[in-house]
Amino acid sequence: MKGKIIKGIAGFYYVHTPEKDVVYECKAKGIFRNQKMKPLVGDDVVINTDNQPEGKGIIVDILPRNNELVRPAVANVDQALVIFAATRPSPNLNLLDRFLIMMQKQKLHTIICFNKMDIVSDKETSLLKEAYIQSGFEVMYASLLYGEGITDLHALMMGKTTVLAGPSGVGKSTFINLLQPEIQMETGILSERIQRGKNTTRHSQLIFVEKDTYVCDTPGFSSLYLTEIDKEELKDYFAEFREYEGNCRFLSCNHLNEPSCAVKDAVKQSKISQTRYDNYVTLFEDIKNQKRF
Repeated sequence: MKGKIIKGIAGFYYVHTPEKDVVYECKAKGIFRNQKMKPLVGDDVVINTDNQPEGKGIIVDILPRNNELVRPAVANVDQALVIFAATRPSPNLNLLDRFLIMMQKQKLHTIICFNKMDIVSDKETSLLKEAYIQSGFEVMYASLLYGEGITDLHALMMGKTTVLAGPSGVGKSTFINLLQPEIQMETGILSERIQRGKNTTRHSQLIFVEKDTYVCDTPGFSSLYLTEIDKEELKDYFAEFREYEGNCRFLSCNHLNEPSCAVKDAVKQSKISQTRYDNYVTLFEDIKNQKRF
């Protein structure tokens, strides 16, 4: 019987079988350990339930993977949806850019959703739109507490497996509850003092929404380190730079202190977001300092 691993905890794998719409608790055959192949959330597998207690089975085969993400560790993903609050807490756009770079590195189509638009000022809204209008990413705006934007987001996810990510307290659990009311994820309470959410997701898991549609909920993150990217390649992950790079004096221009830099000129002329450029400079320095140690 074919199914998909939706959760893995302490050597047990929970496999959803679409045909029966049943979840089986499974162990994996020892042969996978010998092959140094560990089942992942998102894997399509074949299970055997013969001579097993009711609701239990054995994973006997892992079907070929379309892809495999390192962070989060999940297989067969079609896209990522990263949710950040537009306010309360104020969005850490440097952290958002780190995540966007990480998803690009793994060649995964990514959608940005800014939530809580019902309580954000017009000025804050304009700054967010200006920052990401040329970023190359699809950007959505929502007020998930009131169900606003859920229809458009749902349409983007139909027939796909989507990794859902973002800091704690930005509305991820609210979003999942709207998509799949039967799940009723625990929603975190935002601390009024530190404006952070309680992290209510402790491991990655797939949630079945409807036919061929899954959401991979991941633990909230407050920091990300770009350990697998060289500082010289960082500029390649900022799509808005590409239009201007051919006009820089130096082919190897990093758009920092070099003279006659077309990217820096574009920033001065507000053709490139100052926020995104400042994040680029900060990330470049962070990567350079990481490599030093």
